[in-house]
Amino acid sequence: MRTVWTRIAGLGLLAGCSLASWAQAEDTPKNQDEYFELMQVFVDTFDEIDQNYVKDVDRRQLIESAIRGMLSDLDPYSDYISPEELAKFNESVDQEFVGVGIQVRFLESIRAIEVSTPLPGSPAYKAGIQAGDRIVQVADKKVSDFEQNREMESAIAILRGKPGEIVKVGYTRGDSTEINYVDLKREVIQLDSVLGDSYKADGSWNFMLDPEKKIGYVRLTHFTSRSGAEMRQALKALKSDGFKGLIIDVRFNPGGYLQTAVEIADLFLEDGVIVSTEGRNSRPVVRTAKKAGTFTGFPIVVMTNRYSASASEILAAALQDHQRGVVVGERTWGKGSVQNTLDVEDGKSKLKLTTASYYRPSKEKIHRFPGETESDKWGVMPNDGLKIEFTMEQMRVYNFDRAKRDVITKEPIPSTFDDIQLKKAREVIEQEIVKAAAPAQPADSDPAPDDKKDDEKPADDKKAARIPFFPTTLKYGL
Repeated sequence: MRTVWTRIAGLGLLAGCSLASWAQAEDTPKNQDEYFELMQVFVDTFDEIDQNYVKDVDRRQLIESAIRGMLSDLDPYSDYISPEELAKFNESVDQEFVGVGIQVRFLESIRAIEVSTPLPGSPAYKAGIQAGDRIVQVADKKVSDFEQNREMESAIAILRGKPGEIVKVGYTRGDSTEINYVDLKREVIQLDSVLGDSYKADGSWNFMLDPEKKIGYVRLTHFTSRSGAEMRQALKALKSDGFKGLIIDVRFNPGGYLQTAVEIADLFLEDGVIVSTEGRNSRPVVRTAKKAGTFTGFPIVVMTNRYSASASEILAAALQDHQRGVVVGERTWGKGSVQNTLDVEDGKSKLKLTTASYYRPSKEKIHRFPGETESDKWGVMPNDGLKIEFTMEQMRVYNFDRAKRDVITKEPIPSTFDDIQLKKAREVIEQEIVKAAAPAQPADSDPAPDDKKDDEKPADDKKAARIPFFPTTLKYGL
């Protein structure tokens, strides 16, 4: 037995567990013997591959493959994040990175990097870089001289790095071939997760979709640690403009922090269950809304599609079950499991492990299990008569149109896409605004928004573990 443990200790990578945790995992000697026997199988297999495979195999790669193999047999959402992947993982969860503050795409035809838009307040924005500018030189190196098919990776490696350092960038504008040079100081860049329909001229988001009818609109792209505060600020801005109804767009939102979904749902609910979670090694937890800080007195429509997942589904289900809002669009993804991130190798790498399931206020599950069909109960369904589906081609055109319009310009770029889901959402919210304006029975009336307290809640008001879901990003941020 000593040989087995010596080999395991030498590997030093097994799921972040100490030898003591393996020995103490079960009390009975029988179960401990089973651990030893199973680990003997693992170590013997590792040794045979290491010594006898037809060619040399990187030992760390072998261990990481074994870990990923174990996790892949559990569910699609548990995963291993290697040291090389950790920074990208943290960026995707927190929507934060160190760079110069531009979103870009690569133009293969001319081997240049085109700026999609500078990020408001970033070093690039302050230096006057504009959407459409083409970066042709980075730190005295021509982009065209970068290794072919690795131009973006090469640019990212230079433009990102330690905050406070200066990076020299050369760019061209319009039809001119003259190169303009600018020194940009790297900063911590925080991507907005609560967006409006278009930018204002000053680089801030416009959250009023229809100033005449006072319809507010917020796009929630991820649930980061800052999303709750961003949503609260957007609501305060809308309130000061006298909004009468709100559309919350979580289409293509892959999720994020569970606690953030609770925090945002709580902005619209005065009481009641928001979500409940149940795990193997933890007691069931019920997260409820509190009256303090609630925004009320206006109707809500939540827009979803087949890629709205996890935290997006928590928010949509909570508002739907409490009849605080209606859902328009498509049935959601169906991800009702909670992943926790566990440190491995003292934090150099991580496990993303499914540790609990969550349920909507109605107690119905959200998760779509393997083998379930469209007729089974899972995800969040649009309200009756409000199911509006996109074809894959419509989705492609929508995303192209959206990317074209998410640019800071003097005047907002008008949409050329026929967004039938947004049209239906507007139709519903207009009807609800008319209903809300009609005289109501005193017992049924809600206090006007101005009578509500919308100050920041105390930090201790709602404490819960931040459990991230691994979202993806659609653009390069530099």
